[in-house]
Amino acid sequence: MGADMTIAILVHGGVGPHPSETQRERGMTQAVRAGYALLAAGGSALEAVEAAVATLEDDPAFNAGRGSVLTADGTVEMDAALMEGHSLRAGAVGSVTGIQNPIHLARAVLEDGRHVFLTGPGAERFADDHGIARVDPATLITEAQKKDWLDHRGTVGAVACDASGHLATATSTGGLRGKHPGRIGDSPVIGAGTYADRSVAVSCTGDGESILRTVLAHRVAVSYGLMLDPALAARTAIDFLGLEVPGIAGIIVVDAGGRMGWASSSGTTMLHGKGDPSGIHVGY
Repeated sequence: MGADMTIAILVHGGVGPHPSETQRERGMTQAVRAGYALLAAGGSALEAVEAAVATLEDDPAFNAGRGSVLTADGTVEMDAALMEGHSLRAGAVGSVTGIQNPIHLARAVLEDGRHVFLTGPGAERFADDHGIARVDPATLITEAQKKDWLDHRGTVGAVACDASGHLATATSTGGLRGKHPGRIGDSPVIGAGTYADRSVAVSCTGDGESILRTVLAHRVAVSYGLMLDPALAARTAIDFLGLEVPGIAGIIVVDAGGRMGWASSSGTTMLHGKGDPSGIHVGY
């Protein structure tokens, strides 16, 4: 590991007027630990972000995987993406149902290499062809979802830098509560909710339509190229979104030196956790 480089992982659990919640904080801690353990053992940034996000997909306290919000039809449709910075390889899925961990399916798309983005039944058939776990869609709907208490949940994402200075990002979501079936938000769209290159890895959360319109994740990367400061690049992008479109957003960023930064819209909080050689920390 170079003297100017450190392994690091930064994970978010969504942005909004969220109260402090012990269950979500515990889940975040577990996700950071899962990702950081891989980095500390010499694993890749891509492996780390996938593991962190999969941990949150399995936690019904978050709007991803098992905790995904319901569409207007009362069903679950999930989106996910991941991207590897040094190779620009990416994999994404949208509007998938009955997939236990959409981020694993997105990873399979990335590794297959023929396509970047698969949706709906085609993505689900791809899952069958590649041994990705399928579940009865009804098992993804919890009693809490039926009771509609989901305002305290959020999209999940992770960014990481490994010992080689390689970067990766992953984002997963159940999308917008009450959305029209077939709606796909920013999370699986490369450059909007998810982006990584050789300099930075970015994951966004918030109002998907606003993030799509501003191509927010790529905007962070461009800002970083001018500023070389992850936190300032995130804040600049958040400020741009606030000036140009309605809506809120949160951003996490890590650069190839392992420096981390995050920002969210005024009046919001963003549950996040970070892991580096100094330890694991969770906060808002």
